[in-house]
Amino acid sequence: MQYHPPDFHALTRSIVFQQLNGKAASTIFGRLSEACGGERLTPEAILRLRAPKLRSVGLSAQKASYVKNLAKLTTAGTVNFESLPSMDDEGVITHLTQIKGVGVWTSHMFLIFALRRPDVLPVGDYGVRAAMQRLYGLEGLPKPAEMERIAVPWSPWRSVASWYLWRSLDGPVIL
Repeated sequence: MQYHPPDFHALTRSIVFQQLNGKAASTIFGRLSEACGGERLTPEAILRLRAPKLRSVGLSAQKASYVKNLAKLTTAGTVNFESLPSMDDEGVITHLTQIKGVGVWTSHMFLIFALRRPDVLPVGDYGVRAAMQRLYGLEGLPKPAEMERIAVPWSPWRSVASWYLWRSLDGPVIL
């Protein structure tokens, strides 16, 4: 897994990656990083960019507003990245979902890839759902309750299992 420090940059990355395939999201995020000077993203760098510039890097109007809002909330102290490592998973989700544009999926990605929490099952992630469907021969994409039931034996390593599920989509199922 590729991890990121649990900061503004990582959460902005998660917002950019929402509902996009990895290659497109990486391209857009790279352009956004370049527009901010090529360094790690900061709230101040985002706040210096106007909406047309954010749109020109490939962000939708909605995602541009989410990124700007996150920058404002971070500079105002409403979002406190320093406190997140000491919170439990539910506390992190509650803290982050107060931000418009950050839902449970984005919070799960932050928990896995920034806070390195080992036991997160991203029940809203299409890739994990599709991999479970494929691996278990399910007729349709599993709902969260079914995913939780299937993943009981994986605890306390459901984040690792999710990574393997994502990677399983890269090739054929071998049983």
